[in-house]
Amino acid sequence: MKITRFIAAIALALAGLFAAASPAHAAGDATVSVLHGIPGATVDVYANGSELLKDFAPGTLTKPMMLPAGTYDLKVVKAGAGKDGAAIVEAKGVVVPAGANITVVAHLSASGAPMLTPYVNDTSASSKGARLTVRHVAAAPAVDVRANKSVVFSNLVNPKEAKTDIAPMTVSADVVLHGTSTVVIGPASLKIASGMNTIVYAWGSAQDKNLMLAVQTVALHGAALPATGDHGTPVAAGGASSDIALYAAGGLLVLAGLVFLSARVARQRA
Repeated sequence: MKITRFIAAIALALAGLFAAASPAHAAGDATVSVLHGIPGATVDVYANGSELLKDFAPGTLTKPMMLPAGTYDLKVVKAGAGKDGAAIVEAKGVVVPAGANITVVAHLSASGAPMLTPYVNDTSASSKGARLTVRHVAAAPAVDVRANKSVVFSNLVNPKEAKTDIAPMTVSADVVLHGTSTVVIGPASLKIASGMNTIVYAWGSAQDKNLMLAVQTVALHGAALPATGDHGTPVAAGGASSDIALYAAGGLLVLAGLVFLSARVARQRA
């Protein structure tokens, strides 16, 4: 996959996400997480000339970050090109929104084209104590998501999501081709914790046999945000795994870099 196509998709999605936002209307900082779900694309990110993110690879989900409202000049280059390298894309005066809980996912479309989708995470109180959300962000056809071999979400297509309020429990989760019992990811043990929206992402490529799951937990109203996560292993199409792939390492791409930039600016002004 060409890195230029990947960055072009990011640029277009960022423009759509940020265009209408303005710090003058901000009600507070945004809580932002970013998932890198595109196999084979690694980049370096610069903000105002400073390297913020180096060699960021697929399969990374950032911790929840409070992102200050403001504007930023950004430059993205091919990994290893350096700050004076040719810009794959530049974004000047990028406006960062505030007041929402968002996960931005760089992923493949159903046909394998790179794209970026921002999701607003539902943090409202659950009628049953917890919430389960599933997001299809893989280059794969429609799927059914099962818990303990019973279909919970049917005919889910990329890049749609489905969610339901659910009692806290641990289930055996897997993903099958829609209308069949053909397992393409899993099974894996999934803990649905009290007071949390447990968000499961199916990402990767069915054709390349690197389909995986990533799991994110977001606190519901009145609960504290989780602090950490764990790494998992790839699950090939038709394969099985005892673990769900959790990614909570470092930052990713533009949004994560902005957090470090804001902290640096604050120290310089102190």
